Amino acid sequence: MSYSHIDLHMHSTCSDGSDDPLTLLEHVREAHITTFSLTDHDTIKGNAIIREHVQQDMTFINGIEFSTITPIRQAHVLGYGFDETNEELIEAIQKGEALRKHKLEVRLGYLKQQGVILKEEDIDDLRSLEIAAKPHIARALIKNGYGSTITEAINTYLSGCPQENDRLDARSAIKAIKAAKGRVIWAHPLGGENVKRMSEERFYKQLHFLLDAGIEGLEVYYSRYNQDEVAFLENVANKYHLLISGGSDYHGKNKNIHLGELNAFGKEIVKEKLTIIENI
Repeated sequence: MSYSHIDLHMHSTCSDGSDDPLTLLEHVREAHITTFSLTDHDTIKGNAIIREHVQQDMTFINGIEFSTITPIRQAHVLGYGFDETNEELIEAIQKGEALRKHKLEVRLGYLKQQGVILKEEDIDDLRSLEIAAKPHIARALIKNGYGSTITEAINTYLSGCPQENDRLDARSAIKAIKAAKGRVIWAHPLGGENVKRMSEERFYKQLHFLLDAGIEGLEVYYSRYNQDEVAFLENVANKYHLLISGGSDYHGKNKNIHLGELNAFGKEIVKEKLTIIENI
């Protein structure tokens, strides 16, 4: 397995990763990655920490991953190189954070309905987090005797939780990133970790909706995509004159994904393949 020296998709404890931003930075350096971006879900809080401590021989690009919805299905939207003080972007982030708080309450209510009892102190700890995602709830479940691994706890106790309209409208997220002079990329467009791949017909429906909304590129290189999937996305990006990006979707211990892992077939992806870099 060969890993790349560039990785534009990773998460810290500011969202659902297991590494705090400084630990993540240390791991990025140990992985010999020289160009990278932190793309936490619906928050940019980790960017300032990374920016303050990143070494001069590394290139850091500020990022975010918005969890959004379209009329077709869910879509993860990545933003890069934006003005973090832009009011429209800040409003979108605040709305995303509020939706995640609501999602936590829905999940806690679902667990209670299923007869799962968490200690009040653990519930308070979850509510105190900026973003309490599934891995955080899974740790609380394990602590209270429900499951032995994060994956087991999520699949056993959270997978049946009803999905509400708890995501940002994709058009609003894209508009906010562009208002902040950032670049907009469709993350893992065929589906992310443990997500069933879309049919080609549905993919193109989603693509055309997102193109109309203003996306500028695709995450062609992704840790879970095989050679055929990467080739398909390369062809789509070239056909529609879209920017090409790539990232591992590293979450530390919360997912079995390595930093710099930009495909599922062990090939190193060089920086020049990612046309987004020269356009930020």
